[in-house]
Amino acid sequence: MELLLALGIGAVAACGVYLLLRARTFTVVLGLSLLSYATNLFLFGMGRVTVGAPPIYDDTATGAVAYADPIPQALVLTAIVIGFAMTAFAVVLALVARRRLGGDHIDEALPREDA
Repeated sequence: MELLLALGIGAVAACGVYLLLRARTFTVVLGLSLLSYATNLFLFGMGRVTVGAPPIYDDTATGAVAYADPIPQALVLTAIVIGFAMTAFAVVLALVARRRLGGDHIDEALPREDA
C-alpha cells in the first residue's frame, strides 16, 4: 500500500512539474494544482495510512484507547482551502495577463531587450 501511494504521489508531482514548465498560462495553473494535490497526498500519507482500521480503537492488551493522528487530516484540510484560493488567484491573474498582453504565452510577458 505504501509503495502504491508513493508511486502515485511521485506521478502526480512529476506531471505537475512538467505542466509548470510549459509555455502557456493555463498549463501552469494546472501544474500548480497538481503539485498542490501531490502535497496533500504526501501530508495525508504521513499519518500512517492503514486500510480497514477504525479511527478510534481499544487496545485490549493495555486497556488504553488509541486514536488516529488528526494532525495530517487537519493539515490536508487547510491545504485544500489554501490550494483552492491559490488556484482562483492564478486563474484571475492569467485572465488579466491574457487581456492585457493579447495572448497566454508566458514568454510574451517578459520585457524584451532592444539591442
